[in-house]
Amino acid sequence: MARVLAGESLDSPPLWLMRQAGRYLPEYREIRQSVGSFLELCFTPKLACEVTLQPLRRFDFDAAILFSDILVVPLALGRQVDFVEGEGPRLDPIDHEGIDALPHRLMTGKLDPVYETVSLVREKLDLSKSLIGFCGAPWTVATYMVAGRSTSDQAPARLFALREPQRFRVLIDRLVSVSIEYLIGQLQAGADLVQIFDSWAGILGESEFTSWCIEPTRAVVAGVRRAVPDARIIGFPKGAGFLIERYVQETGVDAVGVDWTEPLDQVRRRVGGKVAMQGNLDPLTLVAGGEALDKAIDDILASMRGSRFIFNLGHGIVPQTPIAHVERLVSQVRQAKQ
Repeated sequence: MARVLAGESLDSPPLWLMRQAGRYLPEYREIRQSVGSFLELCFTPKLACEVTLQPLRRFDFDAAILFSDILVVPLALGRQVDFVEGEGPRLDPIDHEGIDALPHRLMTGKLDPVYETVSLVREKLDLSKSLIGFCGAPWTVATYMVAGRSTSDQAPARLFALREPQRFRVLIDRLVSVSIEYLIGQLQAGADLVQIFDSWAGILGESEFTSWCIEPTRAVVAGVRRAVPDARIIGFPKGAGFLIERYVQETGVDAVGVDWTEPLDQVRRRVGGKVAMQGNLDPLTLVAGGEALDKAIDDILASMRGSRFIFNLGHGIVPQTPIAHVERLVSQVRQAKQ
């Protein structure tokens, strides 16, 4: 992966999958049942390391991605964060007073277990494999902090930003600062590169996309590189559509993730050559398998032949994904030549 991010086009693209460590693997489910909560697993370095490495033992992936969650950042800002089985994250919705009380730095020691996990994984991971750290983009993390949970359109955060943009800017600026600190910590602990997940970028209009997606991401990228000048950074603005070109031009990322709703060949025409591209198999196509999967893989490879490309999903792998289908995906990508 490092070669692609540094500017090379490879005959066979590197391959990893978002959320590749997780519930579709029986070995993950066994470990998950042995601990009291999801967050306990995230903050137990030996177990988090094991979960991070599990998919690489099964599949010929080119990278491991740290097992954690984007919402450890608000937790490390002193906010209440819980994960309810079958329902997802629950936070205390933040108000004006809560925004004003947010620290400018992460709570001392709170994320040390995450950095320890990174170091353990890098120690055990083959040197030919990359280790990916990550954070949630400020906008996406803010949507959860305002609403207290995920909603279908994250309307609470959108309304907050529209009604009180100056106050919302304070929240975003605090998240920019601590995201920089968090990513630097992961890189210093041994991560080879990092990815910024902006899973809710696609719900923003053009003006808001500039204010709450592009500008904060640009600030995070610049802040990380002030401390780690050669840091390699992937940005994933899910649902960005035609705004993806501006995202690439203005944020400074080395690669951009593309979701399955965006035709790769069209994105390539707009951003190809400027950065590497990553994506964009529909996670449900991986669930379906068969001819639909074979055709989708071939189409992606054909669209990206001769370009700087990392094969991935267009979002995270889902729990019902058959392991045999992942094996089929890996085999087909490995046998193909760009």
